[in-house]
Amino acid sequence: MATEEAVSVSRASACLCVLCGLPAAGKSTLARRIVSTAAQHGWRATVVPYDDLIPEQAFRTKHTEWKSHRQAVLYCIEQFLQKSEILPEAPSSSGISIATWEQCTQALMGPKGLKPPLVFLLDDNFYYPSMRYEVCQLARKYSLGFCQVYLQCDLESCISRNQSRSQPVPTEVILEMVKRLESPNPQKNSWEINSITLNSTGTVSKSDMVMELISSALSNPLSMGEDNKEQKEADRLKCANSVVHQADQACRRLISEAMKTARENQVPPERMRSLAAQLSESKATFLHNLRKHFLNDVSFIQEEEINVEHAVKRAAEIFNDDLKEILSRIINDK
Repeated sequence: MATEEAVSVSRASACLCVLCGLPAAGKSTLARRIVSTAAQHGWRATVVPYDDLIPEQAFRTKHTEWKSHRQAVLYCIEQFLQKSEILPEAPSSSGISIATWEQCTQALMGPKGLKPPLVFLLDDNFYYPSMRYEVCQLARKYSLGFCQVYLQCDLESCISRNQSRSQPVPTEVILEMVKRLESPNPQKNSWEINSITLNSTGTVSKSDMVMELISSALSNPLSMGEDNKEQKEADRLKCANSVVHQADQACRRLISEAMKTARENQVPPERMRSLAAQLSESKATFLHNLRKHFLNDVSFIQEEEINVEHAVKRAAEIFNDDLKEILSRIINDK
């Protein structure tokens, strides 16, 4: 009985704090500062560093495999919350290695073991709302506090800081992430209401705001009884992401076929380079507009489900028409 009471108290007084932003925006620095001052507020805080927990090669694998590693990290946290003082075993189906599991549990336990209230600082880019919503769902499932801190830093500063790291993230990855990054938007997503934005281009000097945010989240845990409207929105958001991802793969195949056609038509090398650049730019613009359509124009207000297969097929047809027009110009102008 005593153990059950301890677990109950742990669940009622824990907070999942999402730290999001571009690589080298200052998330890890802020996390260390929070950990060092948490005791002054009567908390125990620990960092859940996604970069350390997810194998580097996972970022070079298929989207589904990379996603499974992210879900495994949340699974670690959930298992810890369920059993509190009992370290869970790592099931073979968790999608995370034994070594990574041990890293995760060590991160959760901290040097001396956690005591209520517990503050988990999830340090990752979290560039899509759907990534952050998964954390929100976990917080709601166990009636935990939930909050988000977005580190807003200009691109040049992030790239400069990143280059000074011992293991820098490839610059092209950061440039691609800038295109995808969607910062917390409480006006659009009601579940993101407990969020703040900190300008981290210079030195982050408002860590007191973060402590107040966490304190508020601990005092106002999420409830399982809340309206499921957010769940529907999140499900549709995941569906929209799936459409864009699959459309991206279809566009890549179409571009490959177009380049092959250009070579068969003996398009000169300089025109081939121009074609590749135009097709790449066209694809980026097309996918951006496609995503914008699903997230803004569709806006999750329709009751019917999105037919992913049909949406991808239609998107590919539209992009193929644009592609043919570009290809025709290049071939005719050779």
